[in-house]
Amino acid sequence: MFSNDRHRHRRTFIDAWAKAQAGQRLEPVETQIVQVLGQHPEYHSLMIDSEDTLNRNFLPEQGESNPFLHMALHITILDQLSIDQPSGIRKLYRNLVRAIGDPHEAEHRIMECLAEAIWSLQHNQTPFDDKVYLKCIRRAGGGTRPRH
Repeated sequence: MFSNDRHRHRRTFIDAWAKAQAGQRLEPVETQIVQVLGQHPEYHSLMIDSEDTLNRNFLPEQGESNPFLHMALHITILDQLSIDQPSGIRKLYRNLVRAIGDPHEAEHRIMECLAEAIWSLQHNQTPFDDKVYLKCIRRAGGGTRPRH
């Protein structure tokens, strides 16, 4: 589904949203995309097929977060939960949801751990460490205040 080609990656999201808005049949991954977009109405205007969305750089130093990265991380987490990989993530997710009462917020807390793990593997050039990732998720329920 995802590509190293930024335009193709973004086009996947834009096309899924357009199909949903037109009432067309969605492929399973498109259903996931639309589900995640449904939780993020702030991104709907970006899903209009425009060159600006395809070419825009979302710059953290200007206070922007990349909505396509954010949604891709949501989908990655949904995939991890669906197959319980790394082993035990599904149980930790359920515990987190119980602790904070909001599945979407639970995904955001897991997302912080996933982003940290990805940064670490890129920065340190080491393999993904399931144990460190799962430990971070366990800690994510410590403070139960919503983060957004």
